[in-house]
Amino acid sequence: MATHAPAIALLVINVGLLWLLLAVPLGLRTVRVRGSFRASREKVWNAVFPLGTSADWHHSVLTSRIIPDTPNRVQQTYTHLDRHGQPIVRLLEITETVPDTEYDARVLDDSALDAIFWKDFRERRRLVEDGDMVHLTIEQTDRYRGLAFLIFRFFALRREVKALQQWLETGQSKPARVVFEHPLVQCGLALLSTLLLWPFFGLTRGGLLLSALLTLVIVLHELGHMAAYRAFGHKRVRMIFVPLLGGVAIGGRPYNSLFEVATCALMGAGMSAFLIPLAIILYEAAGNEVFGSGTAVLIFLLILGAFNLLNLLPMNRFDGGQVLRQVFHSHVSRMVGSFLITLIIAGVGWRIGMPTPALLAGLAVFALLSMMGTSGVKPRHRLDEMTGGQRILSGLGLYSAVALHGYAIVYATDRLFS
Repeated sequence: MATHAPAIALLVINVGLLWLLLAVPLGLRTVRVRGSFRASREKVWNAVFPLGTSADWHHSVLTSRIIPDTPNRVQQTYTHLDRHGQPIVRLLEITETVPDTEYDARVLDDSALDAIFWKDFRERRRLVEDGDMVHLTIEQTDRYRGLAFLIFRFFALRREVKALQQWLETGQSKPARVVFEHPLVQCGLALLSTLLLWPFFGLTRGGLLLSALLTLVIVLHELGHMAAYRAFGHKRVRMIFVPLLGGVAIGGRPYNSLFEVATCALMGAGMSAFLIPLAIILYEAAGNEVFGSGTAVLIFLLILGAFNLLNLLPMNRFDGGQVLRQVFHSHVSRMVGSFLITLIIAGVGWRIGMPTPALLAGLAVFALLSMMGTSGVKPRHRLDEMTGGQRILSGLGLYSAVALHGYAIVYATDRLFS
């Protein structure tokens, strides 16, 4: 048991962090950001008030106009695009609680998201004048599951306050460069993740190799997602590296079809699957000559197979669960599809000699992860359905990826521990 303690600790930490970021029920929470400006109260108010004369000051707002015969409703058009590549349009209801000082707002309609997404959302903005300074307080209240979206909103509001400062000083609002997303910062985070993972594999040269190979596998996995986004016409894609947890590939617009959802989810493991036969051919042809004992190639295959196989588990938050939800319509067919994947993965575990208690414990952990539920972001309109051919292609791709990565684990294990 002691030899497995680091791996168990890493698994527990990852599950705990995932639960905190994606699933912990936080209830109603208020994000609050403040900013101070050396400007006239009237100018600031006309910028932050959706009915103001400068309400379209922000670089992401194309238009902000009052709906005729409904003076407390505003339609705002944004530069952000919906799944059809059109600017997102949002309808707001405004209540000016204190004239020229404070207002409340809620979202009535959204061209990209279902109204239920905005059910609990409320926003309040308040100005306080202090000599030649104007203090702005922005509060957004919503119901949250997980810390991730709450943190995102906090930093989005901070960027808005900085953009307002820029507009007040220069008359222009330009998109700020997000330093966190810069490739050099992401490389630094990947290096940090490698160092944080190192102790779990042992503070030795071999442990560092395992940690570095795991980081490489994560990067290759996310590059697969990014390639799929590009193939479906996303103009901007990026990778966000999260130390200990791995990486996240982000597309440039909402999904347009169920086939797009399935393909983008599958290609993380799908692109990595193409490396398996290449690595095996390399090992068989020249492993001993080029790599000494060939251990590095086998370890790479083992980590590649294990990481991607875990991602293909039929859990709601995992890639495998995403594909299954698009391919199978009925609850029964999804259960059968999930059972087949779980059976294959359990068979791989049995084949490489994993103890039965360890297999059962693993299945229990993944069952716990599946209870985290699906994402709360619901599109306004149903995504385009799959054709029969697309459904077959996605299903075969999923089970082929599962089989290939399972084979990689068996192949590497047989040679590493024979």
